[in-house]
Amino acid sequence: MRAIVAGAGIAGLVVARELVLAGWEVAVVEKSAGPRPDGYMMDFFGAGVEAAERIGLYPRLADAAYPVEAAEYVDTRGRRTCSIDYRTFTRLAGGKVLSLLRPDLELAALAALDDVPAGNVRLHYGAAVAKAWEDSDGVHITVQGPPERTLSADVLIGADGIHSEVRSWIFGPEEQYLRPMGMRAAAFIARDQDLNRRFRNRFVLTDTLNKMAGMYGIRSDEVAAFLVYRPPDNHNNPADNPDVQERLRQEFTGLGNTVDRLMQLCPKNPYDDLVAQIIMPGWHTSHCVLVGDACGAVSLLAGQGGSLAVAGAALLGETLRRADAPAQIAPAIADFERTWRPRILTAQEAGRRAARSFLPRNPAQRLARRWIIRATHVPGIDRYVGRQILARTAP
Repeated sequence: MRAIVAGAGIAGLVVARELVLAGWEVAVVEKSAGPRPDGYMMDFFGAGVEAAERIGLYPRLADAAYPVEAAEYVDTRGRRTCSIDYRTFTRLAGGKVLSLLRPDLELAALAALDDVPAGNVRLHYGAAVAKAWEDSDGVHITVQGPPERTLSADVLIGADGIHSEVRSWIFGPEEQYLRPMGMRAAAFIARDQDLNRRFRNRFVLTDTLNKMAGMYGIRSDEVAAFLVYRPPDNHNNPADNPDVQERLRQEFTGLGNTVDRLMQLCPKNPYDDLVAQIIMPGWHTSHCVLVGDACGAVSLLAGQGGSLAVAGAALLGETLRRADAPAQIAPAIADFERTWRPRILTAQEAGRRAARSFLPRNPAQRLARRWIIRATHVPGIDRYVGRQILARTAP
């Protein structure tokens, strides 16, 4: 049988691999010219770890992971105000917590395609979906060129992210499903030996109001930057200042010498997008199904987007592998949604709760966050907090 996977991100590559291993012919189309270099550091645990172990992806992820000792909040003078001990969290998770850069997670999923029979998967970069439709013969997409061409298959899997083109063509315009959470997020990687040494093996986060800059020293002489901010007008619309570099510098300059240096290193066009969720009444039709952020973006505030991308894609692949004929595809993807939707809804609710306290609006809210974080060092409370986090992705 044949599948088209739109999106060569984490979810798309994982489900493509699972289907090819089952003997399917798979075409993967990706609008980017190649693997995307932008992205922030993420914690990978829970359902994602279980799925990665089950499908044989975990060793690649473990090789790409970074050691993390703590996440430290600092004031504008660089003085620590509170911290979270990662050793406790890792112990509560059974030793299976990986800290990964999003680009490294994608590259690991791409490298895992080496496990599949050559010729059964075709990967097309620079191929944006210009149109998608269904009929009695299956599902079809037009891919932008040059040359423009049409691909047909038994099933179309939309794994093309929060701004999914497949979702727009098959299910309706983005504004029907996009739920902004009042914030924007940006990320980039810059080279600086001094910052790299200072932030090696720990996350450093600014303990500031309405915005937060996060930093981590990665391999070579680079530092990964992660920025979250609440636009002054709370409309999440950058139209007033489309120059991303300048907008970020205006937002974050003045949070201390370290952040000022980071803003000097900010590239011209870093990743920058709104923080949002995708809320849909249904994810599938007879010949099309969405997976990952395309149907159930939980937002980065939920802290488990990468884990859920791998777990959801693995489950979709395993479910479709049980379909022995095209007529069995529709029941299979319906079964996938019935099984996976409750987990996504739970994670989205966790993300909405986190949004209420992620960026303190005033000194009182910031002080409350400090005391909650400090309390995690108290025996008993640390286990309670860890269980709450891990429960978000429990089977």
